Amino acid sequence: MSTELVWRKSSYSDDEGVACVEVATAPLTVHVRDSKRPNGPRITFGTPAWAAFVSRTVTN
Repeated sequence: MSTELVWRKSSYSDDEGVACVEVATAPLTVHVRDSKRPNGPRITFGTPAWAAFVSRTVTN
């Protein structure tokens, strides 16, 4: 079984390099990185914390 993360770009990111966020999921964690720096730092959330984060509604 492979332990390599599969990254996908956020639907809010654009093709011009602005706000490029990628996420990868594992059974108990969600990993977040800047797609412009794939070898740079990552943030790792437990799945309950990630679910709470994405459930928030953002308004302008």
